[in-house]
Amino acid sequence: MKKLFLNLFSTLLFLISASIIQANADELFNMGKEVFLGAGNCAACHMLSDAGSNAMVGPNLNEIRPDVQRTIMAVRNGIGVMPAMEGILTDEEIEAVAHYTSVAAEQ
Repeated sequence: MKKLFLNLFSTLLFLISASIIQANADELFNMGKEVFLGAGNCAACHMLSDAGSNAMVGPNLNEIRPDVQRTIMAVRNGIGVMPAMEGILTDEEIEAVAHYTSVAAEQ
């Protein structure tokens, strides 16, 4: 009986943790999409299906599928004709848009 209780308790904790993690991930994704379409102005240059953007100035994010770290570096420091956004976007916004583009490009 004690073992059954511990198994049920462990399962319940896992489900609660998974729900919290998913909610936080969704919030980060949504914030990143807002940055991509708004303050970051990313949609003006990059194609990304999830955002409904069709621009072809910068790389097509659907094709290159950048990971989070690559995107953070590019957004912070700029690359090619892309300006550095450090100081324009907050660290939280940069991390959110990096998360968003890495997840959205894989869909």
